[in-house]
Amino acid sequence: MEEVFVNKVANSGLITFNLEEYFPAGERKYIDIKDILFMGMVLKEKDFRDWVKTHDWSEYQNCYVAIGCSADAIVPTWAYMLITAKLSNIAYEVVFGDLQALEAVLWRNALSKVDLTPFVEGKIVVKGCGDLPVTAAAYSEITRLLAPMVKSIMYGEPCSTVPVFKSKAI
Repeated sequence: MEEVFVNKVANSGLITFNLEEYFPAGERKYIDIKDILFMGMVLKEKDFRDWVKTHDWSEYQNCYVAIGCSADAIVPTWAYMLITAKLSNIAYEVVFGDLQALEAVLWRNALSKVDLTPFVEGKIVVKGCGDLPVTAAAYSEITRLLAPMVKSIMYGEPCSTVPVFKSKAI
């Protein structure tokens, strides 16, 4: 008698959510205001405005840009606003913060556009390994979006998952 092998993974009803499919492709750049400050510590308004006026902004064309200051300096809010205004019609996205903050915004924007109705009441496995740099912010965001509507969320691959969330209401 021939032994029948049952593919338990295929019969489990698990739905894989691959974050790589929603990866916000494009070049990321960081503008560190520290590099523009006098002695890396003081913002001189005239010098700063001259820099904003004469800087070659074309290098940020169709990029995602984060603006911050890595120095322990007091930078007036309007300085970030001036740079953002210059980039508003050049870059795809401009955020205040570091590159991690930029990634969080990009993932939030990308995932907010995903139709999640196919996942309602599903057992979801958020794919854990891949070729693209999917950040912890992306995993956190998809968990926030899916948790109110699914039966469960797991992390990893269907054959080897880590339980993350189980609904008591659904």
